[in-house]
Amino acid sequence: MTSEAPGPTAALSGRIRSGPSQLLHDEVLAPQFRFESRHLLHHYAAIEKTLTAEYARMGLVTTDEARDIGARLDGVRADTLTAEPGANMSDIAFALERHVEAGLPRPVVRWHVDRSRNDLQACAQVMYGRDQLTRFAEVLLELTDVTIGLAGATCDMPMPGYTHFQAAQVITPGFHLAAVAEHLLHTQRRLVQTYDGIDACPLGAGAMAGQELPWDRDRMARLLGFSRPQPHALTAVASRRWSAELTAELSLLGTALSRFTTDLLTWGSSEYGFIELPDELSGISSAMPQKKNYPVLERIRGRTAHLTAFHLDVLLGQRNTPFCNLVEVSKEAGTHLLDAFDSAHGTVRLLTEVLRRITFRPDAMRAVCEREFLGGFSLANALTLTEQVPWRTAQVIAGRYVVLAAAAGAAPAPGEPDLLTEAAAEHGVALTAPEALLAAAFDVDLGLRRTVSAGSARPASVRELLRAQREELALLRADWVRRARAVRAGAEETDRALYGTARPQDRTTGTEGASDAVGDDVRSGG
Repeated sequence: MTSEAPGPTAALSGRIRSGPSQLLHDEVLAPQFRFESRHLLHHYAAIEKTLTAEYARMGLVTTDEARDIGARLDGVRADTLTAEPGANMSDIAFALERHVEAGLPRPVVRWHVDRSRNDLQACAQVMYGRDQLTRFAEVLLELTDVTIGLAGATCDMPMPGYTHFQAAQVITPGFHLAAVAEHLLHTQRRLVQTYDGIDACPLGAGAMAGQELPWDRDRMARLLGFSRPQPHALTAVASRRWSAELTAELSLLGTALSRFTTDLLTWGSSEYGFIELPDELSGISSAMPQKKNYPVLERIRGRTAHLTAFHLDVLLGQRNTPFCNLVEVSKEAGTHLLDAFDSAHGTVRLLTEVLRRITFRPDAMRAVCEREFLGGFSLANALTLTEQVPWRTAQVIAGRYVVLAAAAGAAPAPGEPDLLTEAAAEHGVALTAPEALLAAAFDVDLGLRRTVSAGSARPASVRELLRAQREELALLRADWVRRARAVRAGAEETDRALYGTARPQDRTTGTEGASDAVGDDVRSGG
């Protein structure tokens, strides 16, 4: 390998006399070029079309010239451009400029006047991040939908709920899953807010201090599907806060999903046996033929750790850097943004499939509910409400009864009224109906129906919550549809400005929505 300069670059710069060295090209610029060609090129082309529409509006290019430039931009594909150190400095913006100029019937003198790569790159990157967020929101909506559906199907199955790793109260899988759905909906709300927060167009900021021509930044933002322009020119080109905000949301979600997956791993263990996954989602031991393992759950939980690591990578890439346009921030700090979204995307898809295929075992869950003294809280409540026992004393009596019953080998139901009478007598309390107290307190089904407050494990309460969750899920779907529609409307308006009519949107110009990995590309972009 040589680090010698490959050739002159006089056509691009009068400040330096050569293009990048072969080493710089191989290690940094070529991988960056491949990444941007695959993932950002259609954004660069859309931005250039918007700029061309603005040149036409200002009378700096003719209608025919604008149409010719637009046609060249519409024809560009990932394999159209090549990173050439001597010809385009292995830079995609220069390569795109050269590609357009080479195909025009005559030179367009004023095209690219008053322009900078800084806001061009910043704009393409935030558009890329916006698309990644929209793409991820789709799979998260699907997970939420599946979770709500499973919750509705299991909200009448008694199961033990745990606090401090101890069986505590009777709940249902549906109640637990409704909590997961609530968190997913909360995340969706935050993602919508994050989208709206980053939906500010950097274009028109120039290098850092603004531009000299009267660019209509409101119009440019609209043509690119943004809700508004970024109001401060320096912020537009210096800030990559949006990438940290996106990965922060993925990290927070990953933490929550890891906790829920831990519950699934626990429920699926041989000690609990509450759930079962089909063979297609299971594994075996090479040495112990009796085992059926669930490594898919371990994979899901393990992958959630990557999401926090990717977020920290973005943060560390930006800290202690000056607030200006900087390759360290604009390129290196975002190296793993695609990895973060790919990891989150795959993790959510795996969990969605698990919840689609999971089977709960009602008999195993009920057996634990009937074995444990889960009605202790209800017994204490009843002692106070029906026997007029002071609350703290009632707690002590209920706890004492559990100790006596367990020592005697008595089951929670129907219970031992004499032992409850004994426990109460130790505190000077004479009970009038100990049999009724025990029958009510430790009845599993009654224990599930007993809670009446909103948001409780009572099946009717869970169903009401799920109804509200389905309504919110529908509203969130509509929110994402509206934002996607704004992006499409901007592209159509751009085409009308250039061609007099809106062209059908060609999705082949980009790769957004593809879930395949980049392979051996070095992801140094975004």
